[in-house]
Amino acid sequence: MKKTYFLLGAFLFIFASCSTGTNVKRVDTAQQLDLSGYWNDTDVRIVCEALINDCLRSPRVDQAIRASRTTPTVIVGRFRNESSEHIDTSIISSIMEAAIFNSGRLDFVAGGDVREDIRAERMDQQTNASPETMAKLRNETGADYMLTGTVRTIVDRDGNQTVRTYFVTSEMTNIETNQRMWIGQNSEIKKLITQPRNRL
Repeated sequence: MKKTYFLLGAFLFIFASCSTGTNVKRVDTAQQLDLSGYWNDTDVRIVCEALINDCLRSPRVDQAIRASRTTPTVIVGRFRNESSEHIDTSIISSIMEAAIFNSGRLDFVAGGDVREDIRAERMDQQTNASPETMAKLRNETGADYMLTGTVRTIVDRDGNQTVRTYFVTSEMTNIETNQRMWIGQNSEIKKLITQPRNRL
């Protein structure tokens, strides 16, 4: 009898351990999943697609490309997060950079930490590489335009309901003249989050 109770207890322990373990399920990357109501990968995709299309179809961008003898060069500046939550804005800027570059309409030069790493390597080559293979100093391609952006949110709460609206702005500015070549805005992301009411 004791053996039966022992086996039953062991079985229940194992069953409970298995049922409370982590469960991982792979899903299609195109599937829209909203768990918390905060900014997610679907929002990034929607915003970037809209802004990229707006940039590449802009008459001013087209005019600047036609007026230039060579493909205009862009550097990515800061994409600031001025929202009420943590958002990695580098994902937005890198997706936009890749798509615009791959369109063939604009060239990009490295900026930020990547540029500093390249400059450090170039300086290192001045003393450690052969004269035939070392990269020359003062031979960088200067950028014509800088791509920057901002993410902001408006949060409206009432009781157990919250509405989050995201405003994403991106600009391309002439580095020499400070003139804007393109300004794009997207406010397509609006979410209604309903939390369960607290029971007394």
